[in-house]
Amino acid sequence: MAQNSTAGATSGATPGAIDVSTVKNVDLLHAKAVGLIGVLFLTVTGAAPISAMLFNVPIAVGFGNGIGAPASFLFATIVLTIFSVGYAAMARKVTAVGGFYSFISHGLGRELGLAFGLASIVAYAVFEASLAGGFAYFANLKLAEFGMNISWLWFALAMTIGIAILSYLDVKVSVAILGIALIGEVLILLVFDFATLSAADASFSAAALNPINAFKGFDAFKSASGADLAAGAAAIGLFFAFWSWVGFEMAPNYGEESRDPKRIVPLSLFISVIGLGIFYTLTSWCATSAYPTIQDAIAKAQGDSAHFFLEPIAKNAGGWAESIMSYLILTSAFACGMAFHNTCARYLYSLGREGVLPAMLGRTHKSYRSPHIASTTQSVIAAIIIVISALVMGTDDPTKQAYLGLYGLMALLGTSLILIAQAVVSIAIMVYFQKHHADDVHWFATMLAPIISFVAQAVVLWLLFSNIDFLGGGLSFANHIWWIDALIVILGIAIAFWLKSAKPTVYDRIGRLIYSGLDK
Repeated sequence: MAQNSTAGATSGATPGAIDVSTVKNVDLLHAKAVGLIGVLFLTVTGAAPISAMLFNVPIAVGFGNGIGAPASFLFATIVLTIFSVGYAAMARKVTAVGGFYSFISHGLGRELGLAFGLASIVAYAVFEASLAGGFAYFANLKLAEFGMNISWLWFALAMTIGIAILSYLDVKVSVAILGIALIGEVLILLVFDFATLSAADASFSAAALNPINAFKGFDAFKSASGADLAAGAAAIGLFFAFWSWVGFEMAPNYGEESRDPKRIVPLSLFISVIGLGIFYTLTSWCATSAYPTIQDAIAKAQGDSAHFFLEPIAKNAGGWAESIMSYLILTSAFACGMAFHNTCARYLYSLGREGVLPAMLGRTHKSYRSPHIASTTQSVIAAIIIVISALVMGTDDPTKQAYLGLYGLMALLGTSLILIAQAVVSIAIMVYFQKHHADDVHWFATMLAPIISFVAQAVVLWLLFSNIDFLGGGLSFANHIWWIDALIVILGIAIAFWLKSAKPTVYDRIGRLIYSGLDK
């Protein structure tokens, strides 16, 4: 891995940048392996549309902003589209497998770059373990329908092993698997939407799309059956709306494997954000409208959220649709975990080839050109998290241990790190263009849009931590997430300063291996 820090340097780029395509002793990924559709499959699957809808919408409706839940998704679409403007502008200049790590390094320096490289690794690593918990929970429920009971731990580990095998192969295999899963998710949700739209007793209201209602909760009330229902807090609905997009930001990590990264990565960002936004808004609107009144929808969401979507689709489309949707929850969790796995592997690979982490992580398979060692390492990390969770919490209660514990807590930890990284990268974009591409500074794309994005991410983080007790399901680990986030960032900065003193050559390479130059 040792190399001259000036070899392959690009003219007009960030000082010290090295075009990895010109360096012979660096293992490269499978260049030009995927097109626009492939990158979309790799990233949109991370957002997991069916999981986002079936898991998040009931909480947003039942405990958040009630009829304003669809408006929350509309608001999130606008904010994340604005974030994507600056993010896409940066992607056109910096094509690197490091994503946040590379962008922040070029904009705000190597210390913060490495800090958020480490934060990104932790986030995507725990995301895979989180989805394994969700997969295990629903797999356990599905087998229970047939009178079988297998410990959730074995389902979680089985998913991890399956992802390990598939991700070891060429990235085209991942594209195929994730593409099939994503198409299935979208189709069944479209069945739900069209069935609701054509239902005679659907209760569509324009109030659901009024942005003002995204910022309104609702008072406690009694259901038609006389049950006491809790009040809703708008902050809950807004947070779960933003949470539903986590995964779209992974597009830059596949720049080196795409056929035309300067075009494909920015385009995939806008397609995924806007496309998911329209889809999420429509589907959540159909979900609230599938009930006679919004009070009925809230009652169902609070009392039986697992069937919030399943009962309406069975009523309006048929039992076959309900059955398919119940199975697609499993494939969605698997595909989502696989998407996060691939991204984490590429972060490990990026830091490995730059010498920050062990050099072997930066190697690629001779035949598949996949980051096979980094991928296997991530599988081991995910398995360790799963096993530790089982040892600490036990394996006899899938709801509390696999779903609320492993799935819920790891998702919170990972989401908080991603939101912090998105806020910081917004600042990095502004600074980067001012320092290195002053002629390309645009009042909106590289100035106002990142400012709006930073403020929005800060607000969402406030929503997260101000409601951490609810979001954490009452589990004590949730109260320590903020300190864990801070420790990870501080550790990354400390490692960078140590490298600057002890290994200056490695320090100089932090975030500086790019692909095809920065000035193209």
